[in-house]
Amino acid sequence: MPLTMVDVGSEYEIVRIGGKNETKKFLNKLGFVQGGKVSVVSKIEGNLIVNVKDARVALGKDMANKIIV
Repeated sequence: MPLTMVDVGSEYEIVRIGGKNETKKFLNKLGFVQGGKVSVVSKIEGNLIVNVKDARVALGKDMANKIIV
């Protein structure tokens, strides 16, 4: 399921990163890699703040929908 549909506070494993190659590279540089762990800190109108690799990252709804957990 997309990252936008997960529960706040639970940890999930990233199964796949969708989108164009440039989007995948961008998310990879932020730490979103297949097999990595991610947890949602907060949701505001579909936009997310997530913990990934001991860092907090803000993601828009469109970008978060490309991350499948």
